[in-house]
Order: sequence, then C-alpha cells, then structure tokens
Amino acid sequence: MATTILRLPSVLRERGRSRSAHYLDIQLGLFTAPVPLGPRAVGWPDYEVDAINSARIAGCSDAEIRALVRQLLARRKLLLPSVVRDSVPVTRDDEVAKND
Repeated sequence: MATTILRLPSVLRERGRSRSAHYLDIQLGLFTAPVPLGPRAVGWPDYEVDAINSARIAGCSDAEIRALVRQLLARRKLLLPSVVRDSVPVTRDDEVAKND
C-alpha cells in the first residue's frame, strides 16, 4: 500500500477548512501534526486525512476524533521501526559484529 503525502493546500481542500482553523484543530488534538518533509516543508499522510474526514462525516464527537488522532499518531511510531529496518542495508561490519 503506497502512502501519498499531501501538502497543506491539498489537505485544506480535502477538509474544507481555512489554514488558521486547520492549525487550531492540530493544537486542539482534532487533527494530526504534520510530517516534516524538509527544512521548510510539511505534509500529512493521505490515510490520516481520509480517516479524520470519514470520522467527521460519520458524526463522531470531538472526543472520538481526539482518540482517533492519538491512534493515528501511534501508528506512525509503529511504522517507523519496520520502515527504517527494511530500508537500511546490512553491511559486512554488521555481520562481523553480530558474530563476535
């Protein structure tokens, strides 16, 4: 499953929110914090935007949205080790150190 990172204009368009309302939602725990893409660039995984929008459409309360945001942020942390582990090549030095 490929994940697309959406930049702010796309997220605002998807949500139908202004920039200031979007960042207020982040402060209030009603939306996930951005993912840093570079020194001056951020974005949001598309599945997070979709999940929060779906919860809003389903009529979830703010408390339920906050719980969803916590789950989505926890998922990011769970994804990190497997992504890093799978993308870092094993070197000969790593194999020698493991056998010592």
